[in-house]
Amino acid sequence: MPMDPLFSVEGQVVLVSGASRGIGRAIAAGFAQRGAQVIITGRDPTSLQKTAAEISGQGQTVYPYVCNVAQPIATARMVEELIDRFGRIDTLVNCAGVNVRRRAEDYDEATYDYITNINIRGAFFLTTAVGRHMKQARQGCIINIDSINSHTPLRYVSVYAMSKAALREMTKCLAMEWGPYGIRVNAIGPGFTLTDLGRRLWENPAMEAWRQANTPLGRIGLPEDMVGACIFLASPAASYITGQVLYIDGGTLSGLFWPLEVDSPEAPGSPEG
Repeated sequence: MPMDPLFSVEGQVVLVSGASRGIGRAIAAGFAQRGAQVIITGRDPTSLQKTAAEISGQGQTVYPYVCNVAQPIATARMVEELIDRFGRIDTLVNCAGVNVRRRAEDYDEATYDYITNINIRGAFFLTTAVGRHMKQARQGCIINIDSINSHTPLRYVSVYAMSKAALREMTKCLAMEWGPYGIRVNAIGPGFTLTDLGRRLWENPAMEAWRQANTPLGRIGLPEDMVGACIFLASPAASYITGQVLYIDGGTLSGLFWPLEVDSPEAPGSPEG
């Protein structure tokens, strides 16, 4: 059955940062499988080359470009080289991100800079470098990978949550500024997702029990669960959507999940708050 053109990304030139593994890799593979020309970026050349080779297919070769998004000069040079090679960038997916879990008073300047330089500073300058060309073309799509932490932060990840809140606001600000040029800027906010980096955390029985209790759909998210939303946001089907954050969390942000069943002795009363 042919692809419905309303949801097609075939022929798009798509740049995905932080795509060597995890969510970024899944999103890049999703676009490549649907006929887009995909460029992936990352800091480690070995893993980047390996990922590009593994997700290339169906006549589309995924192009790897080694770049540290925390360095605006490097990202600006990358964008210019990609424009020279491919002629345009139709969709940018900002997926590069890092996290370090500490008490707020224990963050030092180096760790603070490490997180914010990648999560927000890097995303901003990569986006503006791409955005200049999108403005000239009077079209384009930008998808930022946010987090449920921009809505409801978890304890001991204050700097990460702050950076994601900034990314959410960047999404709205650029949607306002660039809308008149035909550029749409949106974000997705993954919930608890099983990636290589987080696998050890969710192998802890106590953490897994807590996650299940706070996820209405029960199961943990997979990187592949983020693909559909990104394809949709990049497709003609989302042509009137901009400035939005779509949280993909299995329902975690639906409300507070307190540890009482309806038939428990404590259930008749409700706490005031």
